[in-house]
Amino acid sequence: MSKSPPKWFYGWWVVLISAWGLFLGPIPIVIFSFGVFLKPLTQEFHSSRGAVSLAFTLNQAIIALGLSFAGRLLDRFGPRKVILPSTCMAGLILPLAWFCSGSIWQLYLFYLALGVAMCGVSPVSYCDVISHWFDKHRGLALGFMMLGLGSGALIMPPAAQYLIARFGWRLSFGIVGVAILLITTPLLTLYLRERPESMGLVSDGDVNATAAFRRPDADAGLSWYEARHTTTFVLLLCAFLLVAVSTNACLTHIAPIVADRSASAQVAALASSLFGAGLLVGRSGSGYLLDRFFAPRVAALIFACAAAGMGLLGIAGSRALTLTAAFFIGLGLGAEVDIMAYLISRYFGLRSFGTIYGFLFAGFVLAGGLGTYMMGATFDATGSYVLPLTLFCIATFTGAALITRLGPYQYQKRALD
Repeated sequence: MSKSPPKWFYGWWVVLISAWGLFLGPIPIVIFSFGVFLKPLTQEFHSSRGAVSLAFTLNQAIIALGLSFAGRLLDRFGPRKVILPSTCMAGLILPLAWFCSGSIWQLYLFYLALGVAMCGVSPVSYCDVISHWFDKHRGLALGFMMLGLGSGALIMPPAAQYLIARFGWRLSFGIVGVAILLITTPLLTLYLRERPESMGLVSDGDVNATAAFRRPDADAGLSWYEARHTTTFVLLLCAFLLVAVSTNACLTHIAPIVADRSASAQVAALASSLFGAGLLVGRSGSGYLLDRFFAPRVAALIFACAAAGMGLLGIAGSRALTLTAAFFIGLGLGAEVDIMAYLISRYFGLRSFGTIYGFLFAGFVLAGGLGTYMMGATFDATGSYVLPLTLFCIATFTGAALITRLGPYQYQKRALD
């Protein structure tokens, strides 16, 4: 007699709690709201946009350096032992913004410290969890999980704008830090589980399969050494570097780009929110499409939309076109992270998923930080965003072309019942 299926597979609770960890974690306030903080920080520290943007670049650099190490920790000890202490650390560091005075080196130190904590709560950690809980519905599960990050990108910028206007930028960071400590950390502690086998379950809740706990090194797939010597790895790295440097630069500068076109601070924050709305649609939509169509084609289409948005942002003369461009760029950024995770699982398997994803995501983050600095420095030199937007548009189209050169999957999902 076959087992009756459970009413609700616990893996979907894991998706929900992972989404919450990304929603009310450090990424939405530190990364997606940076554009909202940019002008207040330039005024506070009497610095140029390039100098303040360097704080973001340093944050991304330290994350990039730490992600490969964090990936190895994920493969060796499991995501839970990485996510929980990192979340708590981020919640403790954010209130320390109160002690940043008029010296910009203190701002740099603040963002560097946040970068150390954020290594363990990046999408790499959560994607590792979800990829073990789901196989047949992995794309959809990753997409739903990333809705948390998309929601954070949509909600946090206007929320940060409100908090800054009412309490100042220092206390805004502090409020989010306290919320992470009092809400997110306890929820993750109670409900986050790494693998279905530890609960007597199997991926996707397949009642006809046998549940048996497997060691992390028993997962099918390539080793880190084998993976990094493949052409597929090189293509993925190059494609995501080109797209990351472009979309992240637009993300962090979208608010000042809009504000420079005689828009109010509220409209600038709206542009950041529409960027987040595009990110939200990109995350959920790409997850649905990945389970039904060949992933490289899905990625190429979404990245091409982002490139078109960058071109539109460079020439847009009206507020409506500018906001539309913000949405399309967010669409590309929204799909990057879960597409990367899905492609890694299908081309390299889960054996060294954390290490491989950690390295690729490190390049993604480093490129994003570099793009942010390039955008700010070019604006300081030319007084315009047109040149970097044009170059980033070309780079993103190139990344879309490279992703189409991937061959067939090496680790297919199980057939749908």
